[in-house]
Amino acid sequence: MPSLPGDGTREAARRWLVHLRIADVSRVRTLFTHHPRYADLTPVQYAEGLEWLRRSDLVSPSGRPAVHVGESLSLSGTAVPHVLWNDEDDDRRRATGTAGESCLLALLRQAGMASVEHVAAVSDAFGYDIAATTPLEEHLHLEVKATTDPTRLVVHLSRHESEVMSADPRWVMGVVLVGSDGAALHIATVSRPWLLSAIPQDRSQRGRWESARLAVPPDALRPGLIMEGGKSVLPGGSSASRGVWGMADEAESDWPRAEARLRPTASATGGGKALPTWR
Repeated sequence: MPSLPGDGTREAARRWLVHLRIADVSRVRTLFTHHPRYADLTPVQYAEGLEWLRRSDLVSPSGRPAVHVGESLSLSGTAVPHVLWNDEDDDRRRATGTAGESCLLALLRQAGMASVEHVAAVSDAFGYDIAATTPLEEHLHLEVKATTDPTRLVVHLSRHESEVMSADPRWVMGVVLVGSDGAALHIATVSRPWLLSAIPQDRSQRGRWESARLAVPPDALRPGLIMEGGKSVLPGGSSASRGVWGMADEAESDWPRAEARLRPTASATGGGKALPTWR
């Protein structure tokens, strides 16, 4: 999980929550950029504040706030309602991620892999969570993303994970829908070509993106856990079914041809004014 933002970014986030109740993102951004009342914070802090809210699901994809922040709180202060920085929510998200990794570790071992190692428990430097080897000595480097929301799939990709993905053909992103009991309800693989097309690009040498929030469309998902080359490494029962994240049945999937039609949605945070390019 990302660390708690600084005071300026938290104040920017609070301002977004106040003004998004009455205007859309574009108009509020214009207000923050041009009105002298809000010039005490930088455009970068406003951008980081909005992205933190989106990552925390406190602002919906359509730009509506999920919590109410009263106007009585001073816009010049740094006090933020406790609901914005709820440790229980952070713990819950962390538990979901841990459950997703545990589920895939168990399923890979049950599938008869020659070796399965939870490398994320050793270090974040690998750029993926699980290293596995098939009985035929095929290697899999699995980055695991987990969620409890079956209606939409939003994943967060760090720059390091992105760089490892770009250089390592064995890197695969597996996504897990975790049930209330911590078990894996559904599993799918995110299209690698889509991910490569969706990651942001730095626009200036003065800044660079450090993390990206990616809204994954149904056409970028394939049921089950699929290695590069199309080989499935899990039993057929461990796959996503119709309706989860908007997916069609596996038999109806047209992934290779669909990739040419995809229009990624991404947002970047961290490091100066490096903004994503997409569409």
